[in-house]
Amino acid sequence: QVQFVESGGALVEPGDSLRLSCVASGSTLDVSSIGWFRQGPGKAREEVACLRSGDGRIYYRESVKGRFTISRDNAKNTAFLLMNDLRPEDTAIYYCTSAIGFSPSGCYADPSESWGQGTQVIVSS
Repeated sequence: QVQFVESGGALVEPGDSLRLSCVASGSTLDVSSIGWFRQGPGKAREEVACLRSGDGRIYYRESVKGRFTISRDNAKNTAFLLMNDLRPEDTAIYYCTSAIGFSPSGCYADPSESWGQGTQVIVSS
């Protein structure tokens, strides 16, 4: 049983940067992986970036590759998503979870995952 609290979202202009944080609480024994997902207006939730600590495997959605960086600080039970050169299409509520799996083509969230509040990112001029 792990709970996550996301923060760092804001209203910014295209080209700006943001750093999202995800703090885990409760049992972190099984937190070997972390994933960031987002859901924009009228769209389904989609994966953004995932990291698996065991082997260092990292996945980035093609549209964010080269702009976003996923990382974590194990000592603080915190994950981060650094977002550079933000674009209007990045507008969404961002969520994090450790209940993820990797596939040959990317990563996915456990269908039974109970999502938290998330943090809202709005990119607009």
